[in-house]
Amino acid sequence: MANNAKRRVWRALGLMSGTSLDGVDAALIETDGERVHGFGPWLTRPYDAATRELIRSTFGDKGPIALAERALTEAHAAAIEKLLAEHSIARREVDLIGFHGQTIDHRPDLGRTRQIGDGGLLARLTGIDVVNDFRSADMRAGGQGAPLAPLYHAALAAGLEKPLAVLNIGGVANVTWIGSDDGLLAFDTGPGGAPIDDWMLRHTGKAFDRDGETAARGQADRSVIDRILKLDYYRKIPPKALDRNAFSDDLKLDLSLEDGAATLTVLTAAAAAAGLRHLPKPPRRWLVTGGGRHNPSLMAALRRELGVPVDPVEAVGWRGDALEAEAFAFLAVRSRLGLPLSLPGTTGVSRPTTGGAFHPAARSEQGSSR
Repeated sequence: MANNAKRRVWRALGLMSGTSLDGVDAALIETDGERVHGFGPWLTRPYDAATRELIRSTFGDKGPIALAERALTEAHAAAIEKLLAEHSIARREVDLIGFHGQTIDHRPDLGRTRQIGDGGLLARLTGIDVVNDFRSADMRAGGQGAPLAPLYHAALAAGLEKPLAVLNIGGVANVTWIGSDDGLLAFDTGPGGAPIDDWMLRHTGKAFDRDGETAARGQADRSVIDRILKLDYYRKIPPKALDRNAFSDDLKLDLSLEDGAATLTVLTAAAAAAGLRHLPKPPRRWLVTGGGRHNPSLMAALRRELGVPVDPVEAVGWRGDALEAEAFAFLAVRSRLGLPLSLPGTTGVSRPTTGGAFHPAARSEQGSSR
């Protein structure tokens, strides 16, 4: 390993927009690409309704993509400006932006992934160098293109007891298993919050099950859960990844509002537990990040299904709402240093692989690949 004492510490700003389309998360960290040296401010800037629906209309890689990409990029620039202004940070104090963009299609089985977000435009709007397009190089090298946060999870967990599992519950749920001997394995466990959100939107017009209250009033249908867990995906050896809508046809339930919410909530937890068969050793503890950790019904289901301590990442001092944005700040620095963003054990890539497209602010009209 390189001599960390000689490594430059970057002040990097990461950006994330998840499949829930709540808004743009922006977070500052200080890192040398291997360790995290400090944490700066973070925020979430919600999308306005029109921008949210415009972006949503491109899911599946269709619709007014150029128009949505422009709106999305401008929304990210506005989030950056808000963060810098609120904390009196000059743009020259930020070395680099890691811009994930918005995933509108992810089909690793077809070797296909698509994130919208114009890195050159963002560099022009902010006057700060940008790295984006984090997934393409991994896909070209035979990887699944996801998940990409595991190396950041491992950096954060350097001083924690192992083996440890970090479960990220966004639209899809994914786990990072971190072993005591630097072992790292990651994969999508199955549905996350997306089926629950879709169920609530379809039946109530609400975007999600606030505090898991609807699920708490229902009874999970275990026969449905058992049927889903028999699908080929759960037997497939990881690394493996899913699209947000991978199980949409299998999750058309003939249940009441409450029972449907309860069933989908327990399914997310049961799918995580089903992933235990693929882990080298059982984790001593699970740490939960992503929006799912705010759902008490889901956290209770995870504790029942997993049978070991399950805590939100805040229990160890991590910032759960900022963590994915932080991860892309970390990965942007690794990209500039030529360090791997993915490993055979995290995405199934053929070899440790770097990636990312670099857009220097001074000549961002052309952009350039690192």
